[in-house]
Amino acid sequence: MHGKRKLVTTLQVRLLNPPIRALAARGLAPGVALLETTGRRSGKPRRNPVSFGLERGTDTFWIVAEMGRHAAYVRNIEADPRVRIRLRRGWRSGTAHIIEAADARARLRTLSRLNAAGVRAMGTDLLVIRVDLDPPATAPPPPR
Repeated sequence: MHGKRKLVTTLQVRLLNPPIRALAARGLAPGVALLETTGRRSGKPRRNPVSFGLERGTDTFWIVAEMGRHAAYVRNIEADPRVRIRLRRGWRSGTAHIIEAADARARLRTLSRLNAAGVRAMGTDLLVIRVDLDPPATAPPPPR
């Protein structure tokens, strides 16, 4: 698995993620959201494209990390679980939780089909992450 993980990581970091990240930042990547974590060493924001996993009618966002705890963003979450997610209508903050006992393959069936297929094909150590999103900011009442 180590060889596959190294190949997939290189492919994603250098070839796939940069254009997908740029499109997702502009809301132009269907089925994709951006996950922003805080770098565990640098303290700087780090953004990764993930499958659009907002559970309909809730403030819960699901992620299946294809490289499990080997993924840098998972290690960042372990160091600081506060994250932001770029949804279609803008950024939402939340708290990420690693769900050890979850069935990652079952969770993948609830996510964007195209991205989930890529995760299944390239994943070596699937891990489920639940993000509890903070309530959306409400606009202040109009002046009287």
